[in-house]
Amino acid sequence: MRTLYALLCLFTLAILAGCDNSPQQVNVYSARKEELIKPLLDQFAEESGIQVNLITGKADALMERIKSEGEFSPADLLITVDAGRLHRAREAGLLSKIDSRTLDERVPATLRDPDGYWYGLSVRARVIVYAPDRVDPAALASYQGLTDEQWQGRICIRSSDNIYNQSLVASLIAHDGAEATEAWARGVVANMARDPVGGDRDQIRAVAAGECDLAVVNTYYLGMMLTSDDQAERDVAAQVAVFWPNQASTGTHINVSGAGIPPHAPNREAALKLLGFLLSDQSQAWYARTNFEYPVRSNISVNDTLNSWGEFRQDELPLVKLGELNAEAVRLLDRAGWK
Repeated sequence: MRTLYALLCLFTLAILAGCDNSPQQVNVYSARKEELIKPLLDQFAEESGIQVNLITGKADALMERIKSEGEFSPADLLITVDAGRLHRAREAGLLSKIDSRTLDERVPATLRDPDGYWYGLSVRARVIVYAPDRVDPAALASYQGLTDEQWQGRICIRSSDNIYNQSLVASLIAHDGAEATEAWARGVVANMARDPVGGDRDQIRAVAAGECDLAVVNTYYLGMMLTSDDQAERDVAAQVAVFWPNQASTGTHINVSGAGIPPHAPNREAALKLLGFLLSDQSQAWYARTNFEYPVRSNISVNDTLNSWGEFRQDELPLVKLGELNAEAVRLLDRAGWK
């Protein structure tokens, strides 16, 4: 078996440009699409002189790859989305503890693992979007309010196997308890305009098309649609408005994209440098400008699109809870009949 892992390492590192463990390279496994991370990696390589070798893929597949590679894994940095997945990676032994005062100072405690196994890189908010011609925003207030009878047959939302929805439910469990959250989930299912289908962009399109009147989505999808090269996409996005839920209570649910260093990283120091770069002023501003995500650091300004939606109060629940409660959230959604 060890021979097999060694051969796998040699094959992988051949793709990544060599297996020499040079401090002048760093191997990144990223679940983020290439266009959403590569410009920053290219800038880091240019400024630091450290070559960045990038492999992209689905989060679960990359995590399984690191697991199967074991001690021979060339992965120096794992980048993925959602605190739930980052928690899974830690629990599976795929991340190592980082002791860095600089990183701890740059990332608020609620947006990182309390023991230093992963750090949030950007913030994404899960909001309600609605059709202004059919919904009075004064009728909206909170996620909990989505169970009101007035929304019967009017809600679009993704399926229960979507990690973003699982984390939203986990946050509600943390705030309201499992019993109240299961009643909420059943109420949302009863108010769905259709069975869950598609991604967040599809929910936005459904509101614009009149299939439903409101949807729960991550804001960055709307930002990308509003600035798309496709005029039709921009026209669709312009037909919905953003509502920030729970401003009078817990704050709007947020999540992160984040990163951690696998335990057998051959270029650990280079990975730490890259992680620090991804949390620098310039990188944090780039996330907001290009990806329509919010910086993890409060001193960074955002772009006009994000500013147009206004300021909002973020839920301050430590995001590690989203991972700890993920399994319970999945079971709850299944019991509620959320497809």
